This record gives sequence, structure tokens and C-alpha cells, in this order.
Amino acid sequence: MTQHLQAEVRGRLGLLTLDRPKALNSLSLDMVRALTAQLLAWREDAAVHAVLIRSSSDRAFCAGGDIRFFHDAGRATPGGGSTLLEDFFSEEYALNHLIHFYPKPYIALMDGIVMGGGMGVAQAGPDNRMRVVTERTKMAMPEVNIGLFPDVGGSHFLARTPGCVGAYLGVTGETISAADALYAGLADVFIPAAELETLIASLAAHEGPDMREAVRGFAAPFRDQCDPAGSTLSAAHETIDRCFGHDNVPAILAALAADSSPFAQKTAEVMRKRSPLMMCVTLEQLRRGASMSVAECLRMERNMVRRSFEYGEVLEGIRALVIDKDNAPQWNPGSLEEVDDARVAAFFAPPWPDHAHPLRDLA
Repeated sequence: MTQHLQAEVRGRLGLLTLDRPKALNSLSLDMVRALTAQLLAWREDAAVHAVLIRSSSDRAFCAGGDIRFFHDAGRATPGGGSTLLEDFFSEEYALNHLIHFYPKPYIALMDGIVMGGGMGVAQAGPDNRMRVVTERTKMAMPEVNIGLFPDVGGSHFLARTPGCVGAYLGVTGETISAADALYAGLADVFIPAAELETLIASLAAHEGPDMREAVRGFAAPFRDQCDPAGSTLSAAHETIDRCFGHDNVPAILAALAADSSPFAQKTAEVMRKRSPLMMCVTLEQLRRGASMSVAECLRMERNMVRRSFEYGEVLEGIRALVIDKDNAPQWNPGSLEEVDDARVAAFFAPPWPDHAHPLRDLA
């Protein structure tokens, strides 16, 4: 184990604890490798009936990948072709695939901030997942804010949210609450943060055949404390579907600008600050991902992330948000009017032939 990931077995429960609190548990390459190794070991261990992943901090489950590392590694190599960057994204996406198809129940306690790479280690497949949110959950795929796109399988799980919610979340990068996450199908149950340790103890002592049902049973008394029908996304779903159902980002923004509701005006204001290019790339990504398998989505995203660092928009976004903290990125191009189809299409051009793709073995 890396110093930033703790692993133990309690009863029949394999317990993984992300433990890099000063960095809000942002994922390093070592953490990705340690998670993968432990999940592979427990996959073959008959004594482990389910896996639960949590954080040692009440501030964040996982705030994403280590973007300072992305910036430094990308800057160090012309064209962003750092070997460490290549390894990180190939191994992170392979981990996302492993989690999605894990053969045992996979329970994620999404307490606190859950963003980017944190979503990737929480959004398992429908046959094994149990995603828990709390009153402290703040969830987002905020990549457009740093000149990137919603990766770690975002093309798959965002494209399968109700209506146009996924397009809204991906193109704007906005943060949502626990109730919103339940409404969007990005979480399964709500449990108060104060009850999480009791939940873990209960699961460790559980003797039944399905720990996912045990989680549902534990969460049942708290159902009324977090109503997805009363969420912001639920209230705004007609506006989201009408505006984000358009075929391109300029049309989406025009529809929002023509809507006088506070939600539409706030959303339009947010979009004017995002990377014009990456909003367009993200919308195309989600349109493609709607008809693709998990493996196909991850292979597409691996192509896209290579192109992203070649292009350099992500390096400028990280500089403005994290390094210099001037919050004044110089996006290129600087307006939606300057984004053309050829520039968007370039992000989807495979850098490798199929037989040499780093994720060619994903099934």
C-alpha cells in the first residue's frame, strides 16, 4: 500500500480508505496503482464478499486527479507527452474499468467533495454498485473549468442521466448536492455522515448474501431527509432539457440567454467563463458516448486526453486556477464563434492504431 491508501478486512468486508487529506485525496499514480493491486487481490479472495471505499477526511471523498502533477509533467515535456502522464491516464482508466465490472458489491461512501477522478472510483457498474451520499456531498465533473473534459468514464455515466442532465453537468462543470445526485442517478442512497461508521460496523458483521441490500436497508430510515424530487436539478429539468437539447454549444447558450429564469441566467454566466473549445468537445464526447460501451468510452477518452495535453488548453486552465490563481485563463480560441468543427474533431482522432492502443485489452 502507498501511504495515501489504507486497506484492511473487517469481517467479510474489504475496506479501502483514501488518506491524502491535505490534497483532498486527489489521486496520484501511486494511489491508482495501489487501488488496482488491492482490488485485484480481493477479487480472488473468497473471504472478501464486498469492497467499501471511503475517505479519512470529512472534507472530501476524492477531489479528482492530481492536477498540479498534470501541469508540471505536461510543462516538462514539449507537446505534453510525458511518460508519467501517459502512465497515469492509462492506469487510471483501466482502474475505472476494473471498478465498473468488479464481480463483488462495490460500496462508495461519497462524503464531502466528489469530483473528477473521485467520480471515476465511485461510479461502478449497475450490477455491483452502491453509491452513498451524505448532507456534505458536493459532486461535480468540473473539467471544463480547467480546459479539460469529463473523463474517467464520464462519457458513459453522464450520457445515461435523465434527459439532458449529463450535458448540463459536463458542459457547465457545475457542482450538485446529494439530492441532485440521487435525481440524476449518480447516487443510490442517502445516509447522514454521522451514521457512516455505524454502517461500516454493520456491514462488517453482516452475514447475509447481498451487502448492497444491507446498505439499502440501513439507509431506509433516512429516505425522507434527502428528497430527489425537491432537488435543484428536478426543479430545473424542463429548462435543462429545452436548452441543452440543442445540437451545439452556441445554440445552448443562446437558449439560456433568452430564458429569464434565475437558473438559466446563472448557467449562461457560468458557461461564459468556461473554455469555449472544451465545452464543444465535451458536448460531442457525450453525444458519442451515449451509444458506446464502457470500454469504448474509456478508449475514446484516452485518445482525447492525449490530444488535450498536445493542444495545451488544460495547462492554461490549471495555471489560472491552481498555479497562479489569477482565475483569468486565456482560452484558445477565446470565443465560441471561433471554435470550428475541425478543431473539435481533432480531439477524437486516435493517436495510436487499434492494435497499439494502451487500453486495447479492455473488454
